[in-house]
Amino acid sequence: MSNDPYKDQIRRAFDRAAPSYDSAAHVQAVAAQHLLAFTHTQPLPAHVHRALDAGCGTGQSLPALSATFPQAQCIALDFSSAMLAHAAHAAGAQHLVCADIERLPLIDASIDFYWSSLALQWCSPEAALRETIRVLSPGGVARIATLGPRTLHELRTAFSAVDDGEHVIDFTPAERWLEASRAVGLNVQFYSQKTLFDFASNLHTLLANIKAIGAHTVGNQPRRFLGQKGWQTLQSAYEAFRRPDGMLPASYDLILLALEKPA
Repeated sequence: MSNDPYKDQIRRAFDRAAPSYDSAAHVQAVAAQHLLAFTHTQPLPAHVHRALDAGCGTGQSLPALSATFPQAQCIALDFSSAMLAHAAHAAGAQHLVCADIERLPLIDASIDFYWSSLALQWCSPEAALRETIRVLSPGGVARIATLGPRTLHELRTAFSAVDDGEHVIDFTPAERWLEASRAVGLNVQFYSQKTLFDFASNLHTLLANIKAIGAHTVGNQPRRFLGQKGWQTLQSAYEAFRRPDGMLPASYDLILLALEKPA
């Protein structure tokens, strides 16, 4: 347990979600595929001796990292011990570390390639990126996928018909990630932004998918019981987003960052 109630709340959510994560994390898997393709849009270091998967979850990205850098030692790091236990069985898992991305237990300049797919959205950009540049070797690079503020905007809009509470996290915009990267001394090689979607035929299933991956944690406000009337209002408001094919969407605002530590 840390001294940060917000982080402890997130950790507990992901500990609970670990058994169901892989079966529900369709968007997360697609995001990792986008990040892998994005990884090769800019030059990579000639020699990668150590690669870090920061916020590895259940280890979905470890096989791809191992295949991309077959000679490298791969460190899988997550602050959820339950997630890390699942990652131990992933192909490419070599060194497992249970730790906070904002406080990496790694020595300076020890990592040549830093990878993080849909983990840094739970962090302070400045704190996480200070650690990123600290552990990167000169000329080392980072490839990061995180979430922007339009993530789950349909749910945010629908909840506004119920009450004025904070039910959906307002994630950090790309502009702040770029500013924070440059502020800590990282070169921004490239960045991209796109929208990914999860779909379900009804709101109950859509929300169950969000809960199954641990992403239902919503900041420091206590969770409120909607009651039957609140639930009916939420369902009715969400219907405005139903697609012509009959499916309800949940948007994920994907931000991709290619960063480099000066040589």
